[in-house]
Amino acid sequence: MWLKPEEVLLKNALKLWVTQKSSCYFILQRRRGHGEGGGRLTGRLVGALDAVLDSSARVAPFRILLQVPGYQVYSPIACGATLEEINQHWDWLEQNLLHTLSVFDNKEDISSFVKGKVKALIAEETSSRLAKQEEEPEKFREALVKFEARFNFPEAEKLITYYSCCCWKGRVPRQGWLYLSINHLCFYSFFLGKELKLVVPWVDIQKLEKTSNVFLTATIRITTHRKERDFSMFLNLEEVFMLMEQLADVTLRRLLDNEGFDLDPELQEPSRITKRDLEARAQNEFFRAFFRLPRQEKLHAVVDCSLWTPFSRCHTVGRLFASDSYICFASKEDGSCNVILPLREVVSVEKMEDTSVLPNPIIISIRSKMAFQFIRLKDRDDLVQTLLIRLKQVHADHPVHYDTSQDDDMTSHVFHSTSMCSDHKFGDLEMVSSQNREGSEEETSLPPPFEALRAVLQQSGSQSLDLRMNREQIKLSLWNDHFVEYGRTVCMFRTEKIRKLVAMGIPESLRGTLWLLFSDAITDLASHPGYYANLVEESMGKCCLVTEEIERDLHRSLPEHPAFQNETGIAALRRVLTAYAHHNPKIGYCQSMNILTSVLLLYAKEEEAFWLLVAVCERMLPDYFNHRVIGAQVDQSVFEELIKEHLPELAEHLKDPSALASISLSWFLTLFLSIMPLESAVNIVDCFFYDGIKTIFQLGLAVLDTNAEDLRSSEDDGQALMVLSRFLDHIKNEDSPGPPVGNHHACSSDDRGTYPVTDIADLIRDSYEKFGAQSVEQIEHMRCRHRVRVLQGHEDTTKQNVLRIVTPEVSFLLEDLEEIYDLFKREHMMSCYWEQPRPLASRHDPSRPYAEQYRIDARQFTHLFQLVSPWTCGVHTKILAERTFRLLDDNMDHLIEFKAFVSCLDIMYHGEMNEKIKLLYRLHIPPAFTENDQDSQSPLKNPLLSTSRPLVFGDATDYQKQLKQMIKDLAKEKNKTEAELPQMSQREFIQFCKTLFSMFHEDPEENNLYQAIATVTTLLLQIGEVGQQSSSSGSCSQEGEGELLASAPSPEQDSVFVDSDTGIISQDSQAFPEEAEGDWTVSLEHILASLLTEQSLVNFFEKPLDIKSRLENAKINQYSLKTFEMSSQSQPELRQKSNLLRS
Repeated sequence: MWLKPEEVLLKNALKLWVTQKSSCYFILQRRRGHGEGGGRLTGRLVGALDAVLDSSARVAPFRILLQVPGYQVYSPIACGATLEEINQHWDWLEQNLLHTLSVFDNKEDISSFVKGKVKALIAEETSSRLAKQEEEPEKFREALVKFEARFNFPEAEKLITYYSCCCWKGRVPRQGWLYLSINHLCFYSFFLGKELKLVVPWVDIQKLEKTSNVFLTATIRITTHRKERDFSMFLNLEEVFMLMEQLADVTLRRLLDNEGFDLDPELQEPSRITKRDLEARAQNEFFRAFFRLPRQEKLHAVVDCSLWTPFSRCHTVGRLFASDSYICFASKEDGSCNVILPLREVVSVEKMEDTSVLPNPIIISIRSKMAFQFIRLKDRDDLVQTLLIRLKQVHADHPVHYDTSQDDDMTSHVFHSTSMCSDHKFGDLEMVSSQNREGSEEETSLPPPFEALRAVLQQSGSQSLDLRMNREQIKLSLWNDHFVEYGRTVCMFRTEKIRKLVAMGIPESLRGTLWLLFSDAITDLASHPGYYANLVEESMGKCCLVTEEIERDLHRSLPEHPAFQNETGIAALRRVLTAYAHHNPKIGYCQSMNILTSVLLLYAKEEEAFWLLVAVCERMLPDYFNHRVIGAQVDQSVFEELIKEHLPELAEHLKDPSALASISLSWFLTLFLSIMPLESAVNIVDCFFYDGIKTIFQLGLAVLDTNAEDLRSSEDDGQALMVLSRFLDHIKNEDSPGPPVGNHHACSSDDRGTYPVTDIADLIRDSYEKFGAQSVEQIEHMRCRHRVRVLQGHEDTTKQNVLRIVTPEVSFLLEDLEEIYDLFKREHMMSCYWEQPRPLASRHDPSRPYAEQYRIDARQFTHLFQLVSPWTCGVHTKILAERTFRLLDDNMDHLIEFKAFVSCLDIMYHGEMNEKIKLLYRLHIPPAFTENDQDSQSPLKNPLLSTSRPLVFGDATDYQKQLKQMIKDLAKEKNKTEAELPQMSQREFIQFCKTLFSMFHEDPEENNLYQAIATVTTLLLQIGEVGQQSSSSGSCSQEGEGELLASAPSPEQDSVFVDSDTGIISQDSQAFPEEAEGDWTVSLEHILASLLTEQSLVNFFEKPLDIKSRLENAKINQYSLKTFEMSSQSQPELRQKSNLLRS
């Protein structure tokens, strides 16, 4: 690798470097301690120094210095990890520069010329390796060279970043370097002559956490299936941990979560991922989660600023977030003030005059005649310009039609007088509403949306409860007062005051509309006019599996509610669910969506309910509603951690908090709607639409905290379930204006009258006071961390189920079978790491049956066969592996699953001799053996037999009798065979013999086995001749057989021998007459019976084989074999490129 020239003093370097070569202008040096076989003390000390110090001397063990004659200052211009690499640089200098330098007279010109050339080479190399994307390309390039030399990964394994740190081995720290690449976490240390290398694939990491040990408080712990590793001494531990989280999350989603894979496009291509991309992704995820925006929304800018807040009459410090379709603001003080401005609602973005009082101000005006003033904006001009460009694009994509004669508000169908800020003044920083309190109070009598299904219940003559209705009027008045001061559209100021109002319960008449505003579903509704109607038209009447599931659940959705006791409600529910399944076929329909949609329909119109469902399923509860409910399981795991953190005594009593998963899963999937009276649960839904999933976490903790004493005294999970069910069933809403609606989902109890009742408002208030401190950022970090655990849990489940299916059918020990499965899966993963996706080897698909989730193609199978098969045949092994793959590929899809692979391997290791011979036989006949087989074109071109003595059969007469009797016995055995295998032709038989010959190579009994196979081959050749002559004569009579046997060659006239000079088999011309060659055949029974006549062959096939040593070797060499194959494939390309450069 070329280095940016920097001056060094040679006399200071001589203590650490040894000169290998020198010329007039260049010196090649080797680092002391590298390449010295004796492991002397100086080498160990230098290695220790390299491990501890972060100096330029650590670049590589070899370097080239530029020396100008007469100068005492030298400049390193190249370094290398290996002698071969540094010699390539040396040769380039000699061929391209050395002769040129002699023409210069001035020594400074020589130095300038060489340095200029090296810098040009560096610039070219930097651009080709994408190092320019990093903040410090020089240091990154040095780290990249060391990473490639130390771990020998293919070039496709892109390094993301690196850190100096300690890896703890027990109580001993090892100082070294941590490398984070797209697929692996690697650590390298060289200390006092001892080298340590760790390679951990991200897909193997089961837990990633920050912890502490006895010596250090800040440690990152990496947990895999077998080991735990602690890393510490980071300069910025938070940054390292964030990048680890992101890389693990991205890699696991990309490779294991095919169902929920919905990353940014640039992250779907691993070769394009950079450190900056991962940091941006983390910020983007926080932004979308905090403001609950669509998943495709991309953040473009985050700017510190201050926002004028009229309700507090001051500027609130915070940050402005600008994305594709939104401008958002969040105060630095959590919950103080948040604002969401969809660009669709923005009318203008203008710069104001810059003053000392208002530095760098801008004004953003929206449709509802409100304006937002931001000050102290960095790079204000660029920000305004980009906002105007995106504003223009949004308005072009979704034209907005203004009607000045009517109200402009998005929610005018509910709020008939929404012009809250018809006048506003900027000079004195005041924004005053022209709307008076009397006008606001007139709105309290507005009717609810007549399309909502709850209107059906209200219009059917429900019992009037004056006290509750009065409470409803009071709440409605409070909300209208709040609208006057804080705004009433999606662009309202969201403060702690509105959170308190939501916790009290949203008035029935405002609930549906506020759900639309808080979730921003109203923007989707306004941006897609007519979309829902088209979906209904397209989807209704179509029958499929999804519609059948929907029909089954329609009458199970709130059957106790009057709105769903008639066809009106059922039909509306059917339309919304079917339209959503048509809108998002990846999710389709999942259970619990029916309950949620039923409640949405009670308070919103059909189209509004549809867009609310979209917001919940795709933004607010991501990955909840799919076949594996990964999102719900992740939040369950987060909930368990929160229980340990906030309720440690209860967690300690439960011992296994995961036992609560079966109880609390419905809390998350249905937002408590299925296990709590409806009039109480809707208050929780109110909080959920305002605060997101945080609400469910804190409500769940509050429920457990309230019942902690009873739960600690419960004897088993069943009793704990009864405690929680009875408590939830007795949560009431004293402020609900309507009559109580029974809940068939909740567990009823006989002591309803005596059990204490809990008010939902009190429970929600307690949840905010005790457990409301958890921030969105903390929850997102925990989600990211626990997603790794959940996905690995699914992988463990898949593995256990595959082993459960396979174990009864094979003879391998369970621990060996687990190792084979890990190798099989790793082979699949390595192809995903470094190879271009092929149409055959599809990505991991968790929706397939367990045994078929991981499949490998022919090339991957060949790698595994070479690593673990006992039938190693030298160069012939690859050919045998290809034939084995064709044999196992029953359905001809060019992929095989684990069960087929391990069943074949089981025959090789544990099968009886006849099973092994049968497998070998099948490998040499179609479909395993093909005309295009690369080793079948010339059957006699390679040596088949090798023997050092002539064949001796004894008396010829006895031999003919034995052969005759053998044919009779085989004929009887053949009649017993259920499925007869095709007979083997002469060409196939020769390949069969070649395979046996190759298998015996380097066996301790090699000579005896060669002699035995020569004997058996001669016998089988004669059997084939007998069959050939019988076929040509058309007679199988006893007399005919005798004549053919009598004509068999005597031992002195053996037809098969080996040419001692060439090793090529010579054959008597009468043995294989060309005109009858196609009729020469032998059967499996012939071969088996012949092999049984030689005890050495019987011993070879029946000797016990141990797979453990091969598995250990495979774990060590699986990566290197794959790397070698990929590097050998890339060599022709490199040679071609180098030839082009030379030309």
